[in-house]
Amino acid sequence: MKSWKTTVFGICAILTAVAGAVKLLVDNDPATNPDWTAVCAAVAAGIGLIAARDNKVTSEDVGAK
Repeated sequence: MKSWKTTVFGICAILTAVAGAVKLLVDNDPATNPDWTAVCAAVAAGIGLIAARDNKVTSEDVGAK
């Protein structure tokens, strides 16, 4: 994992989005529902961060060239 900073932030974004949705689902209040559009957007952003490369990491470091 050469781009550890973006990977960590991506995992945190996904965990935060999923945890927030789960909290709303299990709170025993039928009036509260997760905003699935926001959850999907946060998960997609997290995936993008996991796939991204840190600014200080060169293409040669990650084997892209």
